[in-house]
Order: sequence, then structure tokens, then C-alpha cells
Amino acid sequence: MAQLAGPDEIESFRIELAEIERNIRTSFRSQVPSFHSVSNGSSEHIRDADDEDMLQWATVERLPTFERITTALFEEQDCTAANGDAKGKTIVNVSKLGAQERHVFIEKLIKHIENDNLRLLRRLKQRIDKVGVKFPTVEVRYRNLCVEAECELVHGKPLPTLWNTAKSLLSGFASLSCSKRRTKAGILKDAGGILKPGRMTLLLGPPGCGKTTLLLALSGKLSHALEVSGEISYNGHSLEEFVPQKSSVYISQHDLHIPEMTVRETIDFSARCQGIGSRADIMMEVIRREKQAGILPDPDVDAYMKAISVEGLKSTLQTDYILKILGLDICSDIMVGDAMRRGISGGQKKRLTTGEMIVGPVKALFMDEISNGLDSSTTFQIMSCMQHLAHITDATVLISLLQPAPETFDLFDDIILMAEGKIVYHGPRSTISKFFEDCGFRCPERKGIADFLQEVISRKDQGQYWHRTEQLHSYIPVDQFVKKFKESQFGEKLDKELSRPFDKSKSHKNALTFSKYSLTKWELFKACSMREFLMMKRNSFIYVLKSIQLVIVASICMTVLLRTRMGVDEIHANYYMGALFYALVILVVDGVPELQMTTSRLAVFYKQRELYFYPAWAYAIPAAILKVPLSLMEAFVWTALTYYVIGYSPELERFLRQFLILFLLHLASLSMFRFVASIFQTAVASMTAGSIAIMGCLLFGGFVIPKPSMPAWLQWGFWISPITYGEIGLTTNEFLAPRWEKIVSGNTTIGQQTLESRGLNFHGYFYWISVGALMGLALLFNIGFTLALTFLKPPGNSRAIISYERYYQLQGRKDDVDGFDEDKKLHSANESSPGPKKGRMVLPFEPLVMTFKDVQYYVDTPLEMRKRGVLQKKLQLLSDITGAFRPGILTALMGVSGAGKTTLMDVLSGRKTGGTTEGEIRIGGYPKVQDTFARISGYCEQADIHSPQITIEESVVFSAWLRLPSVIDPKTKFDFVNEVLETIELDGIKDSLVGIPGISGLSTEQRKRLTIAVELVSNPSIIFMDEPTSGLDARAAAIVMRAAKNIVETGRTVICTIHQPSIDIFEAFDELILMKTGGRLIYSGQLGQRSSALIEYFEKIPGVPKIKDNYNPATWMLEVTSQSAEAELGVDFGQIYEGSTLYKENRKLVEQLSSKTPGSKDLHFPTQFSQNGWEQLKACLWKQNLSYWRSPPYNLLRISFISSGALLFGVLFWQQGKNINNQQDLFSMLGAMYTAIMFFGINNCSTVLPYVSADRTVLYRERFAGTYSAWAYSLAQLLVEVPYLFAQSVIYVIVTYPMIGYSLSAYKIFWSLYGMFCTLLCFNYLGMLLISVTPNAQVAIILCSIAFTTMNFFAGFIVPKKRIPMWWIWLYYICPTSWALEGMFTSQYGDLDKEISVFGETKTASAFIEDYFGYRQDFLGVVGLVLIIIPIVIASLFTYFIGKLNFQRR
Repeated sequence: MAQLAGPDEIESFRIELAEIERNIRTSFRSQVPSFHSVSNGSSEHIRDADDEDMLQWATVERLPTFERITTALFEEQDCTAANGDAKGKTIVNVSKLGAQERHVFIEKLIKHIENDNLRLLRRLKQRIDKVGVKFPTVEVRYRNLCVEAECELVHGKPLPTLWNTAKSLLSGFASLSCSKRRTKAGILKDAGGILKPGRMTLLLGPPGCGKTTLLLALSGKLSHALEVSGEISYNGHSLEEFVPQKSSVYISQHDLHIPEMTVRETIDFSARCQGIGSRADIMMEVIRREKQAGILPDPDVDAYMKAISVEGLKSTLQTDYILKILGLDICSDIMVGDAMRRGISGGQKKRLTTGEMIVGPVKALFMDEISNGLDSSTTFQIMSCMQHLAHITDATVLISLLQPAPETFDLFDDIILMAEGKIVYHGPRSTISKFFEDCGFRCPERKGIADFLQEVISRKDQGQYWHRTEQLHSYIPVDQFVKKFKESQFGEKLDKELSRPFDKSKSHKNALTFSKYSLTKWELFKACSMREFLMMKRNSFIYVLKSIQLVIVASICMTVLLRTRMGVDEIHANYYMGALFYALVILVVDGVPELQMTTSRLAVFYKQRELYFYPAWAYAIPAAILKVPLSLMEAFVWTALTYYVIGYSPELERFLRQFLILFLLHLASLSMFRFVASIFQTAVASMTAGSIAIMGCLLFGGFVIPKPSMPAWLQWGFWISPITYGEIGLTTNEFLAPRWEKIVSGNTTIGQQTLESRGLNFHGYFYWISVGALMGLALLFNIGFTLALTFLKPPGNSRAIISYERYYQLQGRKDDVDGFDEDKKLHSANESSPGPKKGRMVLPFEPLVMTFKDVQYYVDTPLEMRKRGVLQKKLQLLSDITGAFRPGILTALMGVSGAGKTTLMDVLSGRKTGGTTEGEIRIGGYPKVQDTFARISGYCEQADIHSPQITIEESVVFSAWLRLPSVIDPKTKFDFVNEVLETIELDGIKDSLVGIPGISGLSTEQRKRLTIAVELVSNPSIIFMDEPTSGLDARAAAIVMRAAKNIVETGRTVICTIHQPSIDIFEAFDELILMKTGGRLIYSGQLGQRSSALIEYFEKIPGVPKIKDNYNPATWMLEVTSQSAEAELGVDFGQIYEGSTLYKENRKLVEQLSSKTPGSKDLHFPTQFSQNGWEQLKACLWKQNLSYWRSPPYNLLRISFISSGALLFGVLFWQQGKNINNQQDLFSMLGAMYTAIMFFGINNCSTVLPYVSADRTVLYRERFAGTYSAWAYSLAQLLVEVPYLFAQSVIYVIVTYPMIGYSLSAYKIFWSLYGMFCTLLCFNYLGMLLISVTPNAQVAIILCSIAFTTMNFFAGFIVPKKRIPMWWIWLYYICPTSWALEGMFTSQYGDLDKEISVFGETKTASAFIEDYFGYRQDFLGVVGLVLIIIPIVIASLFTYFIGKLNFQRR
């Protein structure tokens, strides 16, 4: 730290300070506590310290204003002291605090989160109030707010099949949209209310009632596709008058983050982009007034306020503060991770989503279901912090929660209760119970009011709360509640307030933000550049892999075309031309991975763009500039390796010129693919568009078809292709060199003749025109990329589709439907009876005991943690876990977020793919065997992973088909499926598509219930449920827990991790295993009646506070055992448990249950899977077929691609197939076939990558569950492609064959069809194979590039078979493209006996083909056989690797 004043300066101020000292000594002593509380030392010591501190304050006071705002007294730590004592205060620049200093400062300020955070905010408020400065506040009003969505009506099931989508597109093109029926569905209906500063409001309601829509509308983030009417204002200003996204904060329920960034980096970046708001202005005003009043501030508060008021810092103290209060400091240096990358837990991710937004200057907060996946203790802690924020800083806070515990509910000031898009109640929390009592409903004792409120408006649950026994209960619909509220005292008061306009003069000048961005353009650019550079470092593996690929390909190319085998003559000039063309192809294709890398980050970009973190240009420009060194490196690697080995013109100038062209081409290629990705947005669509772009560039590049041979009306394509300018630049640079100036015929040199034959006879100055054109194209693509990011909307829900049947049903029951889901989908669950069904089906199973003893689990310490000084090579996540799960007992597995609950379940169920597990796990007394265990267990994962393109019913049917024993007949299985759907209350929406989380399909709670149904239908003996109630409202959670209780009653073993149980849900459990941070047990045993056993155990521990009456035992238990409570009591609950009699009893029980009972036998099944291979294949093929039929973005796109591509080929090569007069005509036809094979193949391979990659996560879940064998899945995946590939081949032949003018012989038509079909099979199966051997689609794309370039080079077009050296000929023989090209070309022209002109002599076409290319007509039989063998080999490798390799990191 830089000290700003020395002893000499201090001495010079002593005289001036004498007067100040007398006036402020008393005030200072009372207001300046140091970091460490001052011990009972001598008063003389205190006086000395005070004197020194006052001298330092005087130094600060004399500084210029711009320095004073960043200068504070900071306690210097004595690093040499064992206890880390303070050495005293020093003057520091708070903008230059180091990471360790920030950490120590926050640790000193906040030890006990709840108390110390409140104390800090109060001290901050007291300082501001003392000088009469006010915080800016925001009052949000909304009146007559209505939101509607447009829906399209269809007959039958509203599913997006290929047929439906094609019809929709065709009708659109034909302007027949009038034939479509459209209707509007209301989401919000006449909503009105006032959100006041300094108050925290809870938004309650069942899923689908419009909560998210209301939050989005109030925060100004509602989609423009929705129709909005009514008024929304902030401090009397309508949303159009200011920037609502910067004046308020919306926190989504979806956790969208860049997986490669750490938690700290994510929050730091957000803090930097959101800026400091009015903090600096407030700070300046406070400092000015304090100076006038002669007030000395608390140095800690002063340092904190100044540190968070500095703009544009890479790392801020506010980040450390947010990490601390959200409990994220323990994982601050761990990467966020995703489905395929190990990262932070689900609860931590949810807290990160909150932290990312509240780190900024918060005045109005709209938080959407932020507690999903958090335990009740953590939720309470976060809500307490939000309450402090609202009450002390006068923030306006509206929070939507699904299952708030009673103590969390009590933190709120106001309640908004919604149902069916209407506001049922908006008023004080304290009076809501009375409102419903006046309506005839009363909340029972030990029932959470939040749960009561959500159930009292439900048709099925309302009756149980009716308390007017003298009257018969009849269902009171939502509209009656709304009417009753409007007539109530609060409803009338609200109407009066809304009718009075807000007095704008009372609005603080800094309350609303009128500028979109918080930082200057330069600061925005710097912030985005630093993040882009960080991303490049984290993805360095991909760039290294690309460079290795380039070295390999360059090595092959230069050893095929060695200078010792090349001459300076007419024939070899063609080979030099081919080598130059190949270099261009390689460097263009090298940019393809940019597609995947860009699309993978678009979701986060759109989120941050809409929050006005930064403009699109600040994201786009660094993405372009930071790739320049990569382009330089790639171009240099290629040029340096190949230039002199192949034997181009030896002048250094020409070497540098070639390098420059290749560099600019690579830059243009990267820019082009980024632009394509920004336009098409999704991985599959971008891949298809990228393939079209490459095909267009190469076809019009002047090599495959010379420019003079192109139709005149298409020659404009030649001038817009980047490859054209690369070709002109490289060929003029090489063939206008002195060594090619030998005269051959007439007055023409070899170089000129070669250029003329290719239509590239340009002057030397065209080299510099090409340089300029490539720079211009790169610039143009980057401008396009920036504009696309600026103006295009993010990919999301298209217009909702609803069936006529459902529409008429809704019209008829508009006021009756309970839980009408308009917010997420236009579907609603037909609710079944809450109680268990009479005579429910119980399929036969074997009750089993699971015991585990001394289980330990370790993982490698993350690199980021090691960088920060953690020395251990292994992190222990589970420590000495011992226990038992018994049949007929419902066990809860609980602990704070990050305690290791999911880790323990993964270890016990055998789902961990990494780390080291120690200890003993037994099933029924026998050691656990994973393959057998998978048959008798079910696992409901926290992440709801399902195939997106099949319906709820189909998902459950698929699970039942393959996981129930084969002895059960199909009818029983189907009945069981229906029963499960009814039990989990999914029968009303069973025809809905699952969809992609956060984008389409089911809502979070529907997805969660589907996860449970899929496992429940397998009839397991042991069921693990990882947070089955996370993301559900109280009613849905009750349904799920009733289902779990019903399962237990049948004698099964059920284990649930659970975060926020209500009293009812918590006491439905029989036993509890409680864990603490670090993966240690602190309780394992029975709950007892009303949790009596649990309460008795903890209340016996000295210092643990007694539980209050009617308090939730689950919440109390988590509160009294939290880390801060442990620190306060000075105890270790893990050690207390290990020394207890309960621990000894549990050990004894585990020993007893671990022994084999007489007459028992180990689990054994005659087969590994429930169904035989044929049934597995049938089921997998059935599911894949449905998925493919409902995937228009994948299948319709590739069919469209081959149709348009074939049409382009037909136009470019119009009737050239029948006019064969010289060798160039044959070269053109070979070029047509070569290009078709390469590009249709590459497109198919590229588009299958993201599709199979996404499906692989579902495969991992289903394979872990023992659903089917890997070969059944892979064979189904391979077979389902066949009809689509055959259709593509037929389209190619039908379109190109007559247009190009090939022979109409049936034999030749068959060969053309067969060759294309086998080619597409090879490429599709190759894409699947590469996904099976790589961890993600990005790496697979790079390997694809290697494969494509090899197949391109050895196809027989760039270098004929006869010219390939013997040491590389084996590559020719293993490339499917060479066999396909040979088969298609030889079958078409191998028997052509017409005499043609060849290099100045006359030969038959068939003889020339055999002499030049090495293609023989009598070899076609072998070619045909090899063409079908290659895809079979690739398919077999895919089957093997998809079964053997697992890249999921758990």
C-alpha cells in the first residue's frame, strides 16, 4: 500500500491541530473503534493512539478533493505476528488495496453475517444521517397493468414436428397466414399496486400465475412480443423517460453464467460494469459536510464507503463484501462450471446469480425465485440481508419465493398474492391472515402462512381451511377474492394512493438513471477486453489443439508435394496451384470452431446486454482484436512450414507476401464465422449457415470453377468471396515471379498461361487490391457482427402453440381453472385428489437395507485455490460418514448449501465419475455392485435432464418400458404409467413437450415432477431424491412429498436431500442425517414425534438456544448449527456428535445391518438389463424417431441445405455434364462431384455435433440408471439417421442430375445416389464418433477440422491418386471421400469412349481418366463394397466409445 504522508508532514501540521484536537477529542474517542477491540490497556496508550490518528486525519483533510475521496485510514496488519495483530493505522489509497488486504478488512468488519452486516449498514446510515444526506429512493407504481401473449391455434397435439413447421413456413411464403387462427391469452389482468422505498415485499402465487411476467414488467425487461397496456412509473416518471434497467435490478430464476469464470471473477466483472451509481456523489457530499461540521467519521466505515465509491476497478471491496454476506467466500476461486464441467453447487450458483446483480448500486430490486436450491437457513440469511438493505438504505425490494419458511415470511413488510394473472391481495403482511379470516379461512397452528396462502386459493386444497362450521363450504374462485380485496380497507386505500400522482419534486436527483451505461467508453472497452483475454486463457487448450492440427496438416501437405518431386513446368504448375488453394481452404476452415465458441456465450451476452452492462461494440471489438495474434500465429506456422519445403518462389519478399495474405484471410474467416454465429444464434443453425458460407466461398473462389466458366449473371459471387482475393493474391505472388517467366507458346510465359487457364490472369497490382479487399471484408464482417449483437433479439420462445381442444376448454372454464399456466405455457395440470388413491398399484419388489461405513471422498484441489496458497493436493469433501438407510423409512439428508449432501448421494449411488472414494457400502449385507445396484435403485437428479423433443407421457413410458421387469405385461406397465402421472399430477399436461430449460417447454416445477415420475415408474427398491422440492411451490412440494410418503409405505427405502422444508414436510420424514460444511455428520437418527428427538439432542448441548413455540425445527436446527453459531459458541458439532451415545448406537446399528441375514442371498439378475437387446433397441429407436421428427431446426435445416446447395450446383454447372471435349471439362465435373461430396458431408457432420452432444447428457443419466446398454442407444442413434440421409441423397440426385446433364442410365443414377448416401452416412457417423471421444462440442469441432482437411486433401481432386507418394497413399485409401469420388466419377465417365483433347493430344475420355486419375471401370465393385464398409466401421467405433468413455465430471 502506498503511504501518502510521512513523519515530516505530520510534524508540520501539529500547531494547526491543537485547536481541532480540543474540540473533537471526545467525539473521536466515541466514534473510532479500531479493527481489534481495544483491550483494557492504559488510558495513556489510548490517548497516544488518538493523537496519532488525529494527525493522520488532518493529513487526509488537507488533500485535494479528488485524492481525499480515495484516501482513508486503514489498519496495517503485522504479518510477522503469530496472531496477526494490527501494527496501527496508516493512510492508504483505497483504489489500490490488494486481494489479501480486502479479504482481511471484510473479515474484520463481518464475522457473524447477520449481526455484523446489520451493524455495518447501521453505522453507514448513522454517518450519512448525521450530516443530513439522504439516500436516493424509488417508488414503483403500476396501474391497470395488462399483459397478453399471441397464440397460434392448431388441430391435434400442438407439437413442432417437421410437417407442422414445413406447412407453417410454406403458408408464410405463400402469404396464406390468413388461414391461421390466432388468439390472445391474458398473462396479467388489471394489476395495480405501489412498491414503497424502505419496504420489502413478498410476491406469492402458484407457478404460472404471472409472477415472472409482473417482475419483468416492473423492471422494464418484458419481451416486446407481448402486448402491454396500463401504467408503470418510477417516482412519477414513465418507463420511457429514463433507463429502468439501470434504475432497478431484475434477478432471474435462471442461472446464466460463463462456466469458465470463477465466482469472484463473475461478480467483479458485474461490479465493474454496473458502476457505482451515486455512491461517489454521496461520498463527496458527506465528506464536504463533515469537514464543515468538524466531524471525524468512523475510519472503518469511511474506508469501506470510499472503497466502494471508486469506479472502474478490476477487483473491488464490494465484491468481497457480497461474497461474504452470501456465503460464497468459500468457493470464490472455483469456476462456475456447467453440465459437463465440475463447478460450484446448484445452491451456490443460485446465490451467485443474486450476488452478480446486488453488487451494483441497488435502489429497486426485483428478485425472481432466488431461493431455489438453497436451504432455509441460507435463504433466511440472504433475506435478512435484503431486509437490512431495504430498511436501512431505503431500497425498494420485491421478491418472489416459492416456499418461504415462516421465519423468512416474517421478514417481509408487505405481501402480494397472485393467482391466474390477478392480484388477490397487496398490503401489509400483518393483516393478510385477517383478510382471509374475513373470507372464511383460517391458517392452522404449525402451518406456515405462506403455504396456507398458496393453498387457500387452490380448488382442491381450499376446503380444509374453511372455519365457518355453521356454513357449508363451496369453492370461492379467484375473482371473488379479488373483488373482496378491492372492497376492503387496504384495497380502497391503494386505489386512492394510485389516483394521486406522485410529487416529482420529492424525487432525489440520483434516484433514476438516464444514461444507459455506467462507465466511459474506454472503461467499457477495457473491462470487456480483460474478460475476453481471460476467456482465451481459459480456452487455451482449444487454441493449442488448433495449432497442433495445423502443424500436422502442414506436415502432410508439404511431404506430399515435396519440392524434389516438383518442377517449374506446365504440368507441375497445376500442383502448385492446388497447394495454394489447399492453404486457403485450411485457413478458412480453421475458423469454424469460432462458431461454437461464439454461440456458447451468446446467452450470457444477451442477458448482460439487456441489463446494459456494456454495448455490443464493447463485446465485439475485443473479440475481434484479441484474435489478431492468433491469426498471425496460424498464418506464420503454415507459411513457415510449407513455403520452402513445397518449393515456392524463393525470394523473401514473396514469402512475406504469402504470409500476409494468409494472415488476412484467416482474420476474415474468423470474422465471418463470428458474424454467422451472431445472426443464426443457435449451434445447429450456425453450423448449417457456416457450411453454406464455406461452400459459397469455395465454389465462387475461382479454383473449382474458373470465373469464365461461371454463368455471367452469377459472376458477382466471385467478387464477394474472401477466397477469391486469397487466390488472386497468392497466385499473382507466385506465378508472376521471375522463375515462371519462361516462354512456352506464342508470347505467353508458363506463369501467365497457368493463370489464364484458371481465369486468374490479373496484373501484379491486384495483389495489393486483394490485401485491401481482405482487410475490408474482415472489417465488414466485424461491423456486421457488432450490428447483429446490437439489434437482434435473443433466441427464445416462438409464438405459443395451443390446440383448438385446449382453447375451447379454457374458454369454457376461464374462471374455474386452477393454476392456469399462462406465464410459462398455456397448459394446466388437472389436479387429482391430494390423498393417496384407493387401491393403488404396487408392483413386486425386494425391500433392501443400505449401509455405509467410514465413507471418505477426495477431489484434486482446483488450480485457482492452489494459486491462492492452498497447499493440500486433495480436498476432502466427505469425512467419516457412517449410517444406514432402511426399508419403509423416509430419510432426510440435510445441511447448509455446499455441505456435501449431493456429493454423499452421488458417492452412495455410484454416480461419481472422478475423485477418490474410500469406505464400505453394502446392500442387504453384501458389498455393493454398481451394475446390479442400478437395477434396483432410482436417482432423481437436482438437474432435470430429459430429452427435450418428447412429451411428458413419452418420457415416462420410455422409462417404464425399459426399466420394469420383462415379466410385467405391457398393459400393466401402461396402467402403472398412468397411475404415476396421476400421483405426480402430470396427467393434465402429459402431451406437453419437455423442451429446453429456461427457453421452451415445461416450467421448473413441472420439470422437477417429471424427473420424479421417470424414476418412480421404474419401481425401484431404493430411491435417491436430490432436492425433489427445489423450484416447487408449497402445494407442488406437498404433492411430491405425499408421493414419496406413499412410496415409503410400500416398504421401499427413500432418501431425500431437502433444503427448505415446511414443518409439515420436515415432519413427514422418519429419520434425519444432518451434515455441516466440510462433509461431516453432526446428527444421524430419528426425528421423533414433532421432531422431539432432534430438538432434545441439540438442546442438551450447552449454549444452544431453545426452540420457540411453533417454530420450524428444520430452520432452527440449521440456524443453531451454522458456522457462525459454531464460532459464537466455540464448539465443533461434528466432534460433539462423534462423542455422543447416538453415534455409538448408529455404529452398532450399522454393524448389525451390514451382516448377512440367514437365508439371504446377494442381489443377482440373469441379465444386466431389465429388457433384452431387441426391446432396448425398439424403445431407443422409438424415442429417437420421435425426437428427430420433432426437431425441425436440425432436420429441416439440413434438408433445406442440400436442396438449395443442389440447386446452386445445377445452376453453376448447367448442362456441362454432357459437353465433355477436353481435360478441363472433366476437371470441372470432378470438381462438381468433389465439392458436393465435401460440403454436403461437412454440413451433415457439423450439424450432428451439437445435437448428439446435447443428447449425450441424457444418455449419461439413463446409462447410470441401467436403462439400456450403450450399443442399443448407439444403434438406435445410427439407424434413425438412415431415412433422413436417404431423403437427402434422393433430393441431391433429383435436383442436380438433370440440371448438370449427367447420363440418364439407371445404373449411373444408382451409383450417384449410392455414392452420395454412403458419403453422408460416413460424415454423420464421423460426427457422432468425434462427440463420443471428446469432452465437448468445441473440441469435437477442432478434430472435425483435422478430419475434413485430410479428407479434402486426399479426396483425389487437389492431388490425383497417382501423384500421392507411397508413404501417404494409405491416407487416400482410408478416406471415404476418395472412394465416393472415384465411384461417382468412374461410374459416370469411366466408360466414355469419346475422343477428347488432352494437353495437346487426343485420347478417349476413359483412357485419360485411367492414366491421369488411376480410376478403372472394372474396380467399381470393390469401390462399392468399401463405400459401405467404412460407415459400418465408423459406426462400430462410435458404439464402442460411447459405451466406454464418460466425460461427465461429478
